[in-house]
Amino acid sequence: VFTNKDGSTGILYLVCSQLDASWDTITTVYQKRWNVEVFHKSLKSNAAFAKSPARAPKTQSNHLFASIVAVFKMEKLKMSTKLNHFALKSKLYVKAIRTAFDELQILRAA
Repeated sequence: VFTNKDGSTGILYLVCSQLDASWDTITTVYQKRWNVEVFHKSLKSNAAFAKSPARAPKTQSNHLFASIVAVFKMEKLKMSTKLNHFALKSKLYVKAIRTAFDELQILRAA
């Protein structure tokens, strides 16, 4: 049983095929596995891995490597800013749009 941010409660059911595993073992494995899931979600959503335009094996592997590096850099920023990957991506987009808009204003004035 857990409590959500809005005060509501929920129940988390963990399924395990290893019938002789203890509760501590199951929760430890689940926590480690969940960190992998978070990494994959960030890799697909925030580092554009799922949107790879690459078709050749060499360019696909380069895109994968660049995406993994991007996630690690985001993780480093996450630790220093206390923002999650999605908030960092949003902040970056807002900054880019603001910069583009400012540049557009300069071009219009010229």
